[in-house]
Amino acid sequence: MKFKFNQLAKACILLVAASSAMASSHREAPFITSSPKVDGTDFYMFRSYEGIASNGTGGRSGFVTLLANYQPFQDPQGGPNFYMFDPSALYEIHIDNNGDAVGDMSFQFRFTNTSKATTLSIGGKSVKIPLINSNTITGVNPATLNVRETFTVDLVRGTRRGGTRTSITNAAGGAAIFDKPVDNIGVKTIPNYAAYAAKHIHSVTIPGCAMPAKVFVGQRQDPFAVNLGTIFDLVNAPVAVITNPALINAVPNTLDDANVTTLAVEVHKSCLTASDTVIGGWTTASLRQSRLLNPNPPSGHQAAEKSGGAWVQVSRLGMPLVNEVVIGLKDKDKFNASAPRGDGQFIDYVTNPTLPALLEIALALPGIAPTNFPRNDLVTTFLTGITGVNKPANVVGSEMLRLNTAIAAVPFAMQNRLGIVGNILAGGTDNAGYPNGRRPKDDVVDISLVAVMGGLCMANGNNNALGFGLDCNPGKVPLGATAFALHDAVDQAVVPLLPGFPYLNTPKPGSR
Repeated sequence: MKFKFNQLAKACILLVAASSAMASSHREAPFITSSPKVDGTDFYMFRSYEGIASNGTGGRSGFVTLLANYQPFQDPQGGPNFYMFDPSALYEIHIDNNGDAVGDMSFQFRFTNTSKATTLSIGGKSVKIPLINSNTITGVNPATLNVRETFTVDLVRGTRRGGTRTSITNAAGGAAIFDKPVDNIGVKTIPNYAAYAAKHIHSVTIPGCAMPAKVFVGQRQDPFAVNLGTIFDLVNAPVAVITNPALINAVPNTLDDANVTTLAVEVHKSCLTASDTVIGGWTTASLRQSRLLNPNPPSGHQAAEKSGGAWVQVSRLGMPLVNEVVIGLKDKDKFNASAPRGDGQFIDYVTNPTLPALLEIALALPGIAPTNFPRNDLVTTFLTGITGVNKPANVVGSEMLRLNTAIAAVPFAMQNRLGIVGNILAGGTDNAGYPNGRRPKDDVVDISLVAVMGGLCMANGNNNALGFGLDCNPGKVPLGATAFALHDAVDQAVVPLLPGFPYLNTPKPGSR
């Protein structure tokens, strides 16, 4: 079916707006909404670009940064207990370094929250205070902090439950327990939160790795940009010429005032790779199989619950799209509990995606979705990696973020916000962005939309012009070259970020 230009333009506009729901992972599955402390929101994996030169050398260019965000939609003023991690949970970042869809390395984070039972003398009696702090907070674990949150990080080589476990230790003194900064309560409690948080960036020693590494765990400003509420309200947005680059930042970012909590690790690339320069990564969270609630809890911090039994995975996140708008609703919890090796069970959701058809129905504009079934262009993007860019030599199809560690980092100012897609359009040299890993600046909403609506198929062409090995027919992409111009009017590239580790911006304070 052919469209007049104004019909096609309207379809593009609304499709792009709908795509804002297609990234990040806030509340993506039914079960995880009941356990926000283990809800993974975003996962990033990229060559570190802190202090590097325009040619990608110097600074931290030899390192890879891994960022796993949890606990979505944090109101900065969410006291008095704020957003601690769940001490009954296991948080993990997994690395597959040979393409077989099985984790070869797992960074495992566990948390302990200890009440100091701070008291004040009230009328001659020593009485415990009701707040998380008794006065201003400076330094690491000050006396004024009433609850101390600490964590350990173990590296498991081999399978995550049966492999060899060793402790990651502080390079200064060898301790295996690290302090996590309290959340950004407000400017009176913590006058300079950036400086306070920086004291919790730990230089660490990783067993089996000759290079020093870094670890940070703490609250950050949510780095993801999206017009969220409007999109889920059946694309309840006014029509605007979204294909106009001048309007890329026309819509407010609805997550601008929200915080998340980040697990951050920076590791030299030589410590992550094995037989291939391409590594795959994803993050998970697990809870114990059973939970017992005490109707008469004793005094203590979170003393009302006892958990036990085997670990049960309840959250999984690699690529910033799949479970949100690709996996069917009835299988979302199942996907969160699954491992990449078993992703064949979900293949129909990728080869025959329903989102384009749902948009045709919602917008009453049939014929705008690609018809190059099976959608092997999406299989390449999401399940195998792109030939010549980030596809392992012996890949097993599976959903995870894949990064070619041999591709040099690009300084922040030179990064194309559209990653590889933008590099194709600009004829540039930035192949260090999504879907080759994911940097905080990468506008994954726009990039994912281009892919879903057939943009990579258009670029590749019938003759495999880009060498990407995409099996698709551009003639079956109704939007044609227009697919490259789609965006959601929210600009990921203007989200404030730090120039170096942990890269994500200082969290919003509880008071302004």
